[in-house]
This record gives sequence, C-alpha cells and structure tokens, in this order.
Amino acid sequence: MAISSRKVRACARNMVETCNLKRGENTIVRGGAHAQELLEEISLECYRKGALPMIIITSDRYSKAVFDEIPSSTLATTPKHYVGMVKSADTLIAVEEIDDPRVAEGFPRAKLAARQKAMLPVVDIVNHPKRGKKWLYAGWPTKAAARRYGIPFEQYEKTVIGGISVSPKELMSIGKKMAARFRGASWVHVWDDEGTDFKVNVAGRRGNIDDGFISASDFNVGDRGANLPAGEFFFAPRETVGEGTIYCPLTQDRMSGKLVEGVRLKFRRGRLLLEEAEARNNLDQLVASFKECEKIDKGKYSRVRTLNLGELGIGFNPKIKKAIGYILTDEKIAGTVHLAFGFNKSYGGTSESIMHWDFVSAPGVNIEVKRRSGKITPVMIKGRLV
Repeated sequence: MAISSRKVRACARNMVETCNLKRGENTIVRGGAHAQELLEEISLECYRKGALPMIIITSDRYSKAVFDEIPSSTLATTPKHYVGMVKSADTLIAVEEIDDPRVAEGFPRAKLAARQKAMLPVVDIVNHPKRGKKWLYAGWPTKAAARRYGIPFEQYEKTVIGGISVSPKELMSIGKKMAARFRGASWVHVWDDEGTDFKVNVAGRRGNIDDGFISASDFNVGDRGANLPAGEFFFAPRETVGEGTIYCPLTQDRMSGKLVEGVRLKFRRGRLLLEEAEARNNLDQLVASFKECEKIDKGKYSRVRTLNLGELGIGFNPKIKKAIGYILTDEKIAGTVHLAFGFNKSYGGTSESIMHWDFVSAPGVNIEVKRRSGKITPVMIKGRLV
C-alpha cells in the first residue's frame, strides 16, 4: 500500500515549515528516488514560500554501483562544485536517501570513510559558527526498510509519519514542562533495570527543546539543524566529566548501518572506554566506526573529542512507542534517554568531531537532578515525569 498523496503533501508542508524559510532563500532538497513525490512536493512548497529549491535525487542502484565500482581515491576527492552549491545555499533539506538499508550494509568501510573525508569541507560550511546553514534531516518509511527492521510497513509508516505529524506547538509544550524539571541542574543521574547507570554534569549548559521548528532564536545561538520526527529535550553535557554505563538494546552502526544489539558502553571522566565496549553482535563494526572517525578527527582538529560525551537527550514524541533500531525515531521515544559521543558545538558544547552517535536506553528510565544548591530532585520515575 503506497503512502497517500495527501500524507505526502502534509509531510512536505511540515518539513518546509520546520525550516522557517524566507522569501529568496536558496534551498537544496535531496533524497532517494523512492521519495521523489515527496521531494517534488517539498520543492513546490519552497516555491510557494518564495524560496528557490534545487532537487538532487539518488537511488539504491546508483549508490551500490558507486561503492562497488569507484576506487577510494576518487571517493576521497572533495566535489568542489557541490561545496560551491552548499556555500551559496541558505537551507539544506535531506530526506532518507536509501530505500533498503540492507543495500548500504554492503558498502566497503574503507570507501565509506573516504567519502566521509571528502565531505569534510561541506560539514565545515554547514556548521560554521557564524555563517552556518539551516538544515533538516527527515526520515521516510519504505517497505524495504520496514522488512529490515522487522515490523509491518503500516506500523513503520505510523511511527515515522505519525511522529512527523506532531505539531511544533505540542512538542514545545511538552518540552517546556520537561525543561522546568531541569532548571538549575548541575548533575543528572540516570538509571534503569537494564544496566544503565550514569551521572553527567550539565552545569552552565543550556537545555534545548527539539520542537521541530528552527526559530530565529535557535538560529542565532547556533542551533540551526532539525530532525523529523522531532521530540526531545537535550543538553551538551560537560565533555570531560561524568561516568557510568549506558545499556542500549538496539542501534545502527554509524558507518556501515548494520544493526548492533545489546550494546553496553562505559565512560569515565566523560570519555568512552572503547576497549570495554560490549555488544551481542557487530561489536567490531561499532569499534571500527569510532576508530575510523577518531583517525579523521586527529587529522583535522587540534583537540580530538571523538570519544567524549556529546549529548544527553530525553525523548518525548507522543506518537513514537517502540525502538526498532532506527536512531532517528528511537531517540524520540518517551521514557528513554540517549547519550551521544562526539560533536556538540552547535547546541551549547565545545566539541568538534565528525562523530555523533546516539545510544538510546531501554524505556522506563529513572532520572534525578542535583541542583547547584545541593538539593536532589526526582525528574522521572520508570519513564514518567514526576
């Protein structure tokens, strides 16, 4: 059963509204051929706002051929014409490019790393502290992806499109209630019955509400990006303090896209203890992704923060109920937290890195905060706000 044109148009409107486009803004719209109708509707909506879109479309067949046939030396070469396009753009809207995630699992890691290295100038332009670009990354359901995640397509569509349909006003209302619980917090303690138990320090760090709208105030403080579905409250915790363990039932490898189950990560003084990482499967993929990104970071940044704390987030999208291994939706589940390692400079932190990988806890966490006064206050018990 295909996604109805009515839903496609509604999602396109939501995506363009998220970006808060202004008349005359140059907008790059890119995604997979499976989402062509959506990409066209997004572009038409841009035009209706007076913005000027350009569509870039790829496909699983083309991507597979690139990674099968093209040598790493070519893939490692920065495409200067695309860099110029991004430099002149105001906004980038990207919809999930891969129809079947299993196709991407076969891409050679060395070639993925080469492509990632080639795109570093684009990353620098998008994340520039003063002249950075607005950006949106949006999910889109396909039957092939539903099969890969082991759920009926109707459920996957409901998770992604249902999550996208929640209004920014509703998400902001929930987010403000959550933010009030963390006001004045210095330390945050999170634990559950699955083995998660950690403390991180957020003193002096701003809390960010992911409501699915890039406001002028968001843009001015450097928080210029958004995901759809949206729905989380998050901090950039202090990167070199904090310790403990997070248990993540299911995630996607940052480079290969392979599913990794039963992940248990320990960190000390804010740094991931990679040699102590555990997982039921594909642990080698997880470790390799961190090491490959660390190698690139060492060649680019004077201060390497690949393995340091990057984010503490709490999900609250009311339409997303179950973890499936798709991080974009899993991290928005109410009653879960996620820790990320690596980049956090755009939302209140100090770390630059090509790594940013979110590890989502099981639902039903407990959270308490220690305030600057020394008072300890419960915020969440068994996944429910106090």
